[in-house]
Amino acid sequence: MDFINYNREAWNKEVENNNIWTRPVSEEDIRNAKNGEWDIVLTSTKSVPKAWFPSLLENKKVLCLASGGGQQGPIMAALGAEVTVFDNSPNQLSQDILVAEREGLTIRTELGDMRDLSRFEDESFDLIIHPTSNCFIDNVLPVWKEAYRILKKNGVLLAGFSNSVEYIFDLKAMNKGELVVKHKIPYSDIRDLSEAEFKELITDQNEPACFGHSLEDQIQGQIDAGFVIAGFYEDNSGGDAPLDPYINTFIATKAIKL
Repeated sequence: MDFINYNREAWNKEVENNNIWTRPVSEEDIRNAKNGEWDIVLTSTKSVPKAWFPSLLENKKVLCLASGGGQQGPIMAALGAEVTVFDNSPNQLSQDILVAEREGLTIRTELGDMRDLSRFEDESFDLIIHPTSNCFIDNVLPVWKEAYRILKKNGVLLAGFSNSVEYIFDLKAMNKGELVVKHKIPYSDIRDLSEAEFKELITDQNEPACFGHSLEDQIQGQIDAGFVIAGFYEDNSGGDAPLDPYINTFIATKAIKL
């Protein structure tokens, strides 16, 4: 399965369906950001600590990686950063263009696979913002290696990702409130679902194809790429997901290229 092209079309449809990660920031959000009142998220509910960002964002070169949707990029641009938004979905990128045109912001958009950042030169960016999205690729290690390469010395990678414990459960049963252990980690919709389950979830419902990565790949993978982990927090889905009463299923990290 060509999951990159499949997920591109799936996320194009998510924009049409008003998925929460596709909703552009408002005029008020941009106005507040210009007045110094702002926040962004890497996970579902918790705002990224201000201490995780450079003290001044004006003129900083920021890459919003797999981060279309008109959310993080426009806020960074409103703060004076030179922003590039990179995403696999043209419709997601169109949300950033919409906000940029509406608010008179300058945002560069790039369409592509987050595993391949070869179009960017070494040490091109001061900051990379990578909200929860690497569950849509089969291998996260190239993402960390490429992020390290294109960051300047002392550059920062802010990443959100899921704790793959959620993928060990049977999805249909979990949605009914039943926690039935079924899968191993690392997990793949393509490999681990039956033909009937795959058809129902991916073909019929047009859900993006998902992958559950080990925490070793998510965290040690950043360290092996050369980063120092300097910040960490957990988050949940806002209380509505089946696992929320039991465990936080999202993680955010701050990593520094020393």
